This record gives sequence, structure tokens and C-alpha cells, in this order.
Amino acid sequence: MKDYNFVTIWRAKAPIESVWNEIYHSQDWPTWWKGVENVVETRKGDERGVGSIHRYTWKSKLPYRLSFDMETIRIEPPRLLEGIAIGELQGRGLWQLSTEGDETIVRYDWNVETTKRWMNFLSPIARPLFEWNHKVVMGWGAEGLEKRLGARVKAREASDSIKPGA
Repeated sequence: MKDYNFVTIWRAKAPIESVWNEIYHSQDWPTWWKGVENVVETRKGDERGVGSIHRYTWKSKLPYRLSFDMETIRIEPPRLLEGIAIGELQGRGLWQLSTEGDETIVRYDWNVETTKRWMNFLSPIARPLFEWNHKVVMGWGAEGLEKRLGARVKAREASDSIKPGA
């Protein structure tokens, strides 16, 4: 398995509650986030959603799809949402929201390993493509969120400076 550590930052000119609502309700992502083909809840969690499992199917710029289950392990509205991925990607995802003036700052840490044999085999030469692909998909998310909220959203990858496996 190959490790990938991504950090994406979105700056949204919108209230934290509005941004939280869009991120928290991931079953709606396919309606606004290009690349998210399907989100299906396979297990209900508690009243807040802790313990729930959703199956995500993503289609990217590169000609492949990835599917994985994400179990929600921590929710602190409207500031933190954390899950564990199992499947074709496995690892941890952490959404952290904060405010700065009239902006909501969204930080997404995505620390995963690939489990597809072909991806692991090609990783030594294809890693830059996989990283670029992640950046594209997260850019699509920022664009979709901007349209959804009717507010400016800027995206940047902070992971450009993170070393593989760090």
C-alpha cells in the first residue's frame, strides 16, 4: 500500500453554519460536487451521525473510479467532522472549520493508503498524477460549494509541501 497525505484549504465568504451544513450532509454532494458519483448510507449512526457508514464512489479526471466506506467517528458541529475510510482507499479524513473575519476556513486532511494493486504498482511513476488528480477533485468541490452557497470559495492545496508518507 502507498501512503498519501493531502491538506486542502477552502476559504468561503459564507457563515460557518452554511458551510458546515453542506459538508456534513455528504449524501447531497453528488448534486453539487463534480466527481462524486454516489453517496449511500449503509449504516445509521447515533442521533448526530457518529457511527454511520457511507459508501462513496468518486470519478475523477483520470480514467478510474474509487469506492470506499467512510465511518464517522467524531462530530463537533459546526467545527469538526472525522471519519475512517475502508475499501479502495483506507485511512482517515478530517474536516476542520473555523472563522476568520467574514470567511469560513475549511481544512481537509486526507491521509490514506491505496489498496488497488494497479495503483500501488504504478505509484512510483504515477504518484504525481494521483496527487494532481486529488487537487482537481478538491477544486471541483470548491467550485460546487461556491455555486451551492452563492458565495466566493477559494481553494488551495497545502499538501504541495508535504513529503510522501509524512
